[in-house]
Amino acid sequence: MTILGIESSCDETSAAVIDSDSILSNIITTQKIHEEYGGVVPEFASRAHVKLLVPIIKKALTEAGKSLNDIDGLAVTYGPGLAGSLLVGLGVCKGLALGLDKKWIGVNHIEGHLSAAFLENDISYPFICLIISGGHTQLVLVKKPLDYKIIGRTIDDAAGEAFDKVAKILRLGYPGGPVIEMTALDGNPDSIQFPRALLDKDNLDFSFSGLKTAVLYHVQSQTLDNINIADVAASFQKAVIDVLLIKSIKALQKYKCQNLVIAGGVACNSALRKTFEEKCHKKNISLFIPSPKLCTDNAAMIAKAGQLRLLKGQQSDLDLDVVPNLSLVN
Repeated sequence: MTILGIESSCDETSAAVIDSDSILSNIITTQKIHEEYGGVVPEFASRAHVKLLVPIIKKALTEAGKSLNDIDGLAVTYGPGLAGSLLVGLGVCKGLALGLDKKWIGVNHIEGHLSAAFLENDISYPFICLIISGGHTQLVLVKKPLDYKIIGRTIDDAAGEAFDKVAKILRLGYPGGPVIEMTALDGNPDSIQFPRALLDKDNLDFSFSGLKTAVLYHVQSQTLDNINIADVAASFQKAVIDVLLIKSIKALQKYKCQNLVIAGGVACNSALRKTFEEKCHKKNISLFIPSPKLCTDNAAMIAKAGQLRLLKGQQSDLDLDVVPNLSLVN
């Protein structure tokens, strides 16, 4: 089944074509205009999607060597995300599906991240998925295809959100993940003992707000002459990774799983990938992390999630609307 996927939930405009065996194309354009504002401006994002989406779809089809008539079905993100941005993608997908008389399906963005791992790996069930992005930090138990149970989530800031806020505190720029990772390369991750929240609690939830505040207090207590930004960045990054790792191992043990999937933009972080790889190797845990391009928001993951559901006979109707606060599990 050849699928055209469309992703426009935030500030990446993306279109992709996949078939049953491979990614034929995956075009992603990141909107740079938000960098000067230190975060995504929703109105600018939706306007950029209007301008970019159709040309990107054409480019994805060309790179895949396909025409619209070659497509068996379409998949599009309908939530969670920014309402205006989601509306652009959903409207274009509906128009294409109606005009071409093709079946289509709305895809949960979080399920898309989870499905990204299937683009490069065969993963046996059950498995635990750690979803870490700018808006979401969740642990999900996946017992069988399309069967999800959220077993842990953040009670405040998501991991990616914490990276953005700490980068702002350190005046490193936006987006926070890449700049903190780069700055941390020159720092000592053991120089500052920042807190690791909820590790003593008998649950799998996360909290990063206190860590962010601890970084703020540390910076405020220093003078410009004696503060080492690289040490702060490295120590903060290590604290986040430690919490994510410990909670993930707890989840694997609790639900007797040996397979761990990590998905979402924060999974691009090289220090995180290395730490998880080393720990999972020692514990004989099978670890699956998509390539960095498939960890960020992209249409190939949406196409894969849509493909799995369309093959099950599911599809959406034209009355489907965007759901900005859509949950993975209702």
